[in-house]
Formats: sequence, structure tokens, C-alpha cells
Amino acid sequence: MTPPQRKRRHPRQEPPPPPPLVPPATGDQEGEEKNPERLYVIAGGTDGGRAELDLVTLIVARADPPPSVAPEQAALLRLCTSPLSVAELSAYLNLPFSAMTVLITELITAELVQARAPIVRQALPDRSILEAVMHGLQKL
Repeated sequence: MTPPQRKRRHPRQEPPPPPPLVPPATGDQEGEEKNPERLYVIAGGTDGGRAELDLVTLIVARADPPPSVAPEQAALLRLCTSPLSVAELSAYLNLPFSAMTVLITELITAELVQARAPIVRQALPDRSILEAVMHGLQKL
């Protein structure tokens, strides 16, 4: 038995598709691809110093957003009415940590937000407090 022979296919050249009859609609549509906005545009194009921020640094707004701030900074100020970490802000605004540090540094410089160290709980309670509670309970 001989194996079947393959026939070579010659690529066909298809005619180009006809131009669309209806011009494409303008505006935002679902499924329409957009060019991603570059981070230096969001960050204001500054390459100055940055505040030393960790992912767990808490950010609290000191004032309402003034009309002169960028939309991302206004959203950040609205979110920070209660303390939020930089990691949470980064997730809520869908921006990377590096862009968040630039935005927060600008807001700290303008005195619109305050950066706080995270609250760290102690692993064990203070012994003197426990002894005082114990002595108070024994006196009852």
C-alpha cells in the first residue's frame, strides 16, 4: 500500500474588502479599542522628587478637591475622606504604584492630603495593663 499523496495548495490572492458604506461612528462604544493613556500624562510629566511612600502608608484628605486639580487627583481626594492605603487607592483608581506616588506627592506638596504611617498592633498586650486589670478584678 502506498501512502496518499498530498497535493500542494497554491495561496489564492483574495480581493481587498470593499470600503464600508456607513462611516464609523464617533464617540465611546463598547468593544472599541482605545490607545492607552501614558502614565506621564496622568502624572503631569514631572520628574521631581517623590515622597517616601509604602504600599501600606495611609492617605487622608485634608480638603475637598479644588476645581484646578486633575481628574485623577480629584477622584483620589474623594476616596480619601477616610484613611486608605496607597495599595487600596492604586487598586480603586486602576493606576500602578509609581503613578500613585507621583499623584500623592503633588497632593502632599499642595497640602491637600496627609500621609500617615500605618497603625501597627502589638503582638502581645502590655503586662502592666494586664496586671492592673487582674488586681482590679481581685478587689471586687
